[in-house]
Amino acid sequence: MNLFEYQGRELYEKHAIPCAKGFVVESMQDLEAKMAQAHYPVVVKAQVLVGGRGKAGGVKFADNAAQLREVTKGILGLNIKGHVTKKVMVAQKLDFAKEFYLGIMVDRATRKFLMLFSADGGVEIESVPEERIFKTTIDPLTGFQPFHARAVLLKSGLDADVQKQLAGVMAKLYTLFVKEDAELAEINPLAIQRDGKVVAGDAKVVLNDSAVFRHPEFKQKDENMTDLEQEAKERGVALVQLDGNIGVMANGAGLTMGTLDALTQFGGKAGVFLDLSGTDNPEKVAEAVRLMKKAKPAVMFLNLFGGITKCDTVANGLVTVLRKEGVEFPIITRIKGTNAKEANEILHSFGLETAPTLDAAAKKASEMAKNPSAYKIVRATPGGI
Repeated sequence: MNLFEYQGRELYEKHAIPCAKGFVVESMQDLEAKMAQAHYPVVVKAQVLVGGRGKAGGVKFADNAAQLREVTKGILGLNIKGHVTKKVMVAQKLDFAKEFYLGIMVDRATRKFLMLFSADGGVEIESVPEERIFKTTIDPLTGFQPFHARAVLLKSGLDADVQKQLAGVMAKLYTLFVKEDAELAEINPLAIQRDGKVVAGDAKVVLNDSAVFRHPEFKQKDENMTDLEQEAKERGVALVQLDGNIGVMANGAGLTMGTLDALTQFGGKAGVFLDLSGTDNPEKVAEAVRLMKKAKPAVMFLNLFGGITKCDTVANGLVTVLRKEGVEFPIITRIKGTNAKEANEILHSFGLETAPTLDAAAKKASEMAKNPSAYKIVRATPGGI
C-alpha cells in the first residue's frame, strides 16, 4: 500500500525523524479553518500517489494567506497523470543548504534489507550516476548497526557533525521500516538546513499489503483501483476492469489471460475479468455474478476448467443466482474438466449458450458483444430460488 506524503510524514514524526510541520486540507473551507496553523513561507503539495507533481503544477509556494488561498484553490482538483488531487498538504518551507537521498527497501535477491544513500538528493534516484549511490545490506536478524551508517557515509565527504545526524536518521528510518511493516521508506530530499540541522523534506512509505491489517489507520482506497475493483478486493475477489465490453469470468490467472488472448484473436475485447480461482462455492459464484452485473458488460463469457473445482457445482451456483436475480446481458459458457458433462447439461437446459472449445466460445462471445440484444437474457424469476 502506497501512503500519501502526509501519512508518511506522520510516521516520521511518530518515530522522531525531524521533518517540516504542516497540515492537510480537503477543501477551501477546510483551509480557512486551519489557516492559523500556517507558518509562512509555506509549500503547498498535491497529495497524489504518482511522481512528477512539481512539473505538473502540484507543488507551489505561498508567502502569505492570500497566496495560500490562491495556490490551494489551483491545486485542489488538479489532474496529475490521471490522479485527481483531493487533498493538499501545507507545510513550512525549509531553507536547504544541501540535499541528500536516503532509502531503505526489501532486497529480495539477498533476502535482506537494502539501504541506499546519495549526496545527490532532490532528484529521482534513477537519474543519479551509479557511482554516486552508496549501498549496504542489513540482515534482519542483526538489525541496523552503526557500521551500516559508516558504510555509506565514509565516502560521502561530509563533515563529522552532519554524518552523526544522518546516522541518527538512518537508525530511526530503519526502526520505522521494520515496525510499520514497510517495503520501502524513502526520504528525498533528506536535507541540511542553513542552520546546520538535518530534516526530512519529503516522505514516501510503501507498506506491505499483507500486513495492512495491522495498520487500520491507513486503510484507504487504492487510487490505482476503480470503485468496483476496490469492492471486489474487499470481498476477496480478483477483478480487473479494462476498456472493452465483454465480461470474462474464469478460474485461475493463466486461464483468464488465455481467454483474453482468445477474445483478441476474434476481434473481441474484455471490459472486465473476474477470477473465480479454485472455488466452486455457490455463494462465491453468486457474489462473482453480482460484481459482474455492476460492471455492466455487453456479454459475459464464463470459461471454466475443473480440476479440483467441480464444474457442475459452479453451474448449479450460476443457475441459482440467475433464477433469483437475473442479469441484463447474454451469457456464453465453455466448461471442461471434472463433471463438465453434467455442468454443460445444466447450463444448456437452462437456456444458456454453450461452446465445446475455447476458440468457439471466444468467437461466439465476440459476435454476441456486437449485437447482445439478439441473444437470450436471463431475467429473474419472481419468487425464484
